[in-house]
Amino acid sequence: MLNLTRAFFAAVLAMALAAFMAGSVLAQSKSSTKIICWKDKSGKVVGCGDKVPPEFEDSATKELDRSGMTRKTTETAEEQARRAAQNEALAKQTAEEKKKQDEQRRRDSALLNTYATETEIDQRRDREVQVVEAQIAQFRVLHTTASRHLADAQSRIAAAEKGKKPPSDALKGEAEQAAADMAKLEQNIANKNKEIEEIRARYAQTKQRYMDLRSGAAHSAAAPPAAPAKK
Repeated sequence: MLNLTRAFFAAVLAMALAAFMAGSVLAQSKSSTKIICWKDKSGKVVGCGDKVPPEFEDSATKELDRSGMTRKTTETAEEQARRAAQNEALAKQTAEEKKKQDEQRRRDSALLNTYATETEIDQRRDREVQVVEAQIAQFRVLHTTASRHLADAQSRIAAAEKGKKPPSDALKGEAEQAAADMAKLEQNIANKNKEIEEIRARYAQTKQRYMDLRSGAAHSAAAPPAAPAKK
């Protein structure tokens, strides 16, 4: 009797184990079957099935298993082109940033190797300013000369008109040329004064950068741009 009971329970156990294994195999078989959903141009899912219809072959798709888990996705040609353009733009931006950083490091190194003190920067600035100031002084001398020529020509024109004689064309031309020379020299002087301002501003920036580098406050390397999130 005891042997029969044991045999009965063994048979039941074997049947249960076989059923469990069969169920697992069947579930695994079902879960391996794929479902593909396709989208329209707006990105809206418009259908699902075992395969994509011919008219939607170029559309974005999403592959699911029987449990509804996403196993694979594809993009439309338009999305792929847009992503490629974004990646290209990012690569170009990264390269430009690196180029700027390398150039800034080169300039910083040259700056530190050129000057030993801040005073040397001021001295070089003053030398450049003095060169431009000398040019301005020359223009002022020429301007004074042109002013005298204009005054002389105008005086002779007035004398001719007073004597009721029309001034000659040559005399008029002399006055006009003197006036034009004065106007040109005045513009040259204004340009040179602006140049002095630019020199002072440039050396002010150079000096500030030098002080930052010497104090360790400058950070020439900027953080690289963040990569776009993967979809």
